[in-house]
Amino acid sequence: MPTSTPLLDTLAAFDKANQEDPNREQVDGKSVAKEYLYGLRMSERLQQFCPDASEVLQLAVRAQHIRRWDIPRSDYPMNRTGYRQWRSRLGVYHGEVAGAIMTAHGYGQDDVDRVQALLSKSNLKRDPEVQTLEDVACLVFLEHYLEEFARKHEQSKLINILRKTWRKMSPEGQQAALALPLSDSIKTLLEHALQSD
Repeated sequence: MPTSTPLLDTLAAFDKANQEDPNREQVDGKSVAKEYLYGLRMSERLQQFCPDASEVLQLAVRAQHIRRWDIPRSDYPMNRTGYRQWRSRLGVYHGEVAGAIMTAHGYGQDDVDRVQALLSKSNLKRDPEVQTLEDVACLVFLEHYLEEFARKHEQSKLINILRKTWRKMSPEGQQAALALPLSDSIKTLLEHALQSD
């Protein structure tokens, strides 16, 4: 998908920043930086879901979790309010980090502002590119992270989270979710969440 040198260079710089993540995942027997892997998965899903995505959307998708580990969840109260405060701060922080890298690679302020607006998720449901970013994030969660998440939480909480995830997605995103290669147990869980919603 990427063709311009500034885009490729900036994506590579995002990847370099995320490769510093001390949190690791095992993939095919290799230890990989968690947020670096997440960024690659986001870009791969965007290419499948929206192959004609704009340059700024490609950048925002790759920077969705850039240097996420710098602001731990534990820095905020372990309740719903604390979670929202943490997510809000992360959205701003990801935009700051991405913006600095973009500027260093020759992007102008308009592009930086746009990527930061996308990462803040403002105007979800009204801004098509924000919605696409949210759809891609939901699809990546469902495909790559829900299985492990499900092992750590009770079913009632999972059902609630899946309902909220589904409501955030566009009809196109929901259709793509139903076509994901999910395990039978996750498919059953998703079906239960949708039937009881």
